[in-house]
Amino acid sequence: MNAVKEFLLAIPVPLWLKIMLASMIPFVEARYAILFFTDMGMPFWQLFCLSVLGNMIPVPIIILVFRPILNWLKKTKFLHKFAEKIEQRTVKKAAQVQKYEALGLLIFVALPLPGTGALTGSMVAALLNMRMKYALPVILLGSVIATFITTGSLGLIVNFIQMF
Repeated sequence: MNAVKEFLLAIPVPLWLKIMLASMIPFVEARYAILFFTDMGMPFWQLFCLSVLGNMIPVPIIILVFRPILNWLKKTKFLHKFAEKIEQRTVKKAAQVQKYEALGLLIFVALPLPGTGALTGSMVAALLNMRMKYALPVILLGSVIATFITTGSLGLIVNFIQMF
């Protein structure tokens, strides 16, 4: 993770864009992007909002293109096995969500565990053929919850320390 942070810090773009880019990276997402940049002097609430916003940017794109790209990849000679592995992994996660639909997706995205989050949640929503108007708010709320669970306590501690 340090290599990712160092790479992001080296990019010659404004800090707010670095935060948003970090939150678009799988396994980093909003919840860990905040941890990368807490020491950069930005107020926690701004860092939180930029991280969640950046985390949501790829979500509608993934929901729209995940299934067609996966189907195309499965037809290729060299990427067939890779596509099947991604599909099997996502279908396994989708099975956990399918029973409870929107609530299941919310819980899946909100749990701050490896392999969950907004990006994987949007793949699951695509495989479950969830409509965008239902999936987006659920994934947004889940992302906010996961980010708060992961970093909310950190924000409270940082603000407490800054008081002294």
